[in-house]
Amino acid sequence: MEIRLCKEADIDCVGEFYDRVVSWLEAHINYPKWEYKVYPSKDFVIEKTKDKTLYVCFDKEQIVGAFVLNNDPQGDYQKGDWSIQLEDGEYLVIHSLAIAPEAQGQGFGKQVIDYCIYEAKRLGYPAIRLDVVPDNIPAKKLYEKKGFTYFGDYDLGRGIEEIPEFSLYELNI
Repeated sequence: MEIRLCKEADIDCVGEFYDRVVSWLEAHINYPKWEYKVYPSKDFVIEKTKDKTLYVCFDKEQIVGAFVLNNDPQGDYQKGDWSIQLEDGEYLVIHSLAIAPEAQGQGFGKQVIDYCIYEAKRLGYPAIRLDVVPDNIPAKKLYEKKGFTYFGDYDLGRGIEEIPEFSLYELNI
């Protein structure tokens, strides 16, 4: 699998990729509670591509995954009872990780996490943190298998009525 930053020329394809994933989730079990054409949407892809924080995963020239890696928790992570005290911006955060439905179970999610760990080490971050919808069991299992520790459920102040709390995870590098 190849992982690289999303380019402007990729925006339409990556927007369609997220639409396809969310459509599939809504027809099955929508663990992350994403909304078709709302989040993650093409506007999200445009914004994160401009920020140079959206990554695309390819297998044989097909998009099999996408995710955001940055140092913005997009919520009040200071509420967490973390193992090490870090200020916002001093750790990396994984957001909006999606693997194509037909590519799930093939190890692509694990490869994404390995890539994020590599980047955190390369950039000198002491930790990776993330949040997950509490009943997103597949995501929790992936992160726990890759060594992330669960640090409780918290209201991160995002104002999302249907997701009042998020499960926080951390991996110290």
